[in-house]
Amino acid sequence: METITIHKAKTQLSRLIEKACRGEEIVIARGSKPVVRLVAIEDSRGNRKPGALKGKIHVGPEFFEPLPPDELERWE
Repeated sequence: METITIHKAKTQLSRLIEKACRGEEIVIARGSKPVVRLVAIEDSRGNRKPGALKGKIHVGPEFFEPLPPDELERWE
């Protein structure tokens, strides 16, 4: 874990971001007091693969039938 001053962080921000994206943690200090950590944000989208659930999910013909009137009223 690297500790760096605010002034140095401002002048080397691009380099520090690259290091954080590679998994390093950078602590930014005001004087000698650590105040923040610079870490990469994980990709929340994940690895989606089209067709990954093919054959695992079945939608029957009843799915396309109209809702009964009493249930339809609850949606309105």
